[in-house]
Amino acid sequence: MAKDKTIYTCTECGGASPKWLGKCPHCNAWNTLIESVPESTSPVKNRFASLAKASEVTMLADIDASDMARTPTGHEELDRVLGGGVVEGGVVLIGGDPGIGKSTLLLQALDSLQRAGNSTLYVTGEESGAQVALRARRLGLDGSQVKVLAEIQLEKILATLDATKPAIAVIDSIQTVYSDQLTSAPGSVAQVRECAAHLTRAAKSSGVCIVLVGHVTKEGALAGPRVLEHMVDTVLYFEGDTHSSFRLVRAIKNRFGAVNEIGVFAMTEKGLKGVSNPSAIFLSQHPEPVPGSCVMVTLEGTRPLLVEIQALVDSGGPSPRRLSVGLDRDRLAMLLAVLHRHAGVACMDQDVFVNAVGGVRISEPAADLAVMLAITSSLRGRPLPKGFLAFGEVGLAGEVRPAPRGQERLKEAAKLGFSVAIVPKANAPKKNDKAFEGLIIHAVERIEQALEVVRSL
Repeated sequence: MAKDKTIYTCTECGGASPKWLGKCPHCNAWNTLIESVPESTSPVKNRFASLAKASEVTMLADIDASDMARTPTGHEELDRVLGGGVVEGGVVLIGGDPGIGKSTLLLQALDSLQRAGNSTLYVTGEESGAQVALRARRLGLDGSQVKVLAEIQLEKILATLDATKPAIAVIDSIQTVYSDQLTSAPGSVAQVRECAAHLTRAAKSSGVCIVLVGHVTKEGALAGPRVLEHMVDTVLYFEGDTHSSFRLVRAIKNRFGAVNEIGVFAMTEKGLKGVSNPSAIFLSQHPEPVPGSCVMVTLEGTRPLLVEIQALVDSGGPSPRRLSVGLDRDRLAMLLAVLHRHAGVACMDQDVFVNAVGGVRISEPAADLAVMLAITSSLRGRPLPKGFLAFGEVGLAGEVRPAPRGQERLKEAAKLGFSVAIVPKANAPKKNDKAFEGLIIHAVERIEQALEVVRSL
């Protein structure tokens, strides 16, 4: 018997090769080709005919571009990440680790939308209808009128969407959906790509907002081809530590709002609840100031957050350690060199440990000044004053550079009762600005000036 012909498909881009290769010839990714059976020729002339809609060429100025109407989900933190609510015809992809709360949050959002008078549909391919109902009872959603469909065949899901015409539909998850037009298994590159394309086209043509739940790989990236993220309008990532009750939802891509926005949720017995003041999570509660602790204001999207930076300087051996959690380790080594060269603070024979409290990751350079002041405070054994904060980027020449949107950072600090701040000179507000009452602001241009101000305090 003739051996069945096989091809090798790339899990990153979906490109095909007749033989196995170490590197994909289409996207140059390594070790991504997997063996699969080629699709059989279908009697249908072109299965993509339904995706190609006729359209006319129109002048850009003649297109009506009124603002998209947004429907609030009833969860303020989720609305913040989405840009104000769900958009008609929008497609949202939400990914995260197993058990982090994706299905829980979406079921709560659908219940809130349904109680506000919107038609909703929850399509589950991973659970039965009874399991979804059991979770709803556990979350306290008694008497919920959300429509539930336990189905994984794409054609039946599209027919149900056409028949029920919901305002918002959740597909949980896209990796379980399959199309009859393909012979490959659910979750394969071809199935995920084609099912997402058909669902996206259905959303655009009918006006239903579709939320796709996506699985993630061991590395934390969304499973399936990368083209999946390009097709949808919004990509959200669920982040959180299994040892913590707090969850972060971060917008990685959003055609209808700002990217890198975050929503903060707390996992409770009744599901996920929004945290209106997340700065309280990232600040340690010290009855009295302690050495090595400095508060800074970081920006997550458009939201200013107060985060405590902790440093511990201890006597090291012949090869001292440099360890940072939540901050860039290479940047820490650079800041220590600047501190020694321009401020005369030497840590060559000391172990230096730096930590951002609360498990938050700070990627912006505005944390430089707070890190250096925390290290100096720990080395000298002198705590910074109560109600003190600092932010600003520090260059290799010892200059303190401005941070973006410094006024908003200072307003957030003043609102939370902070009394002393060291900021870059370019971020200093006007003297008569009443928004900063109660906050004494010291503007500095170099790291030496910042340390002199701290000594005077």
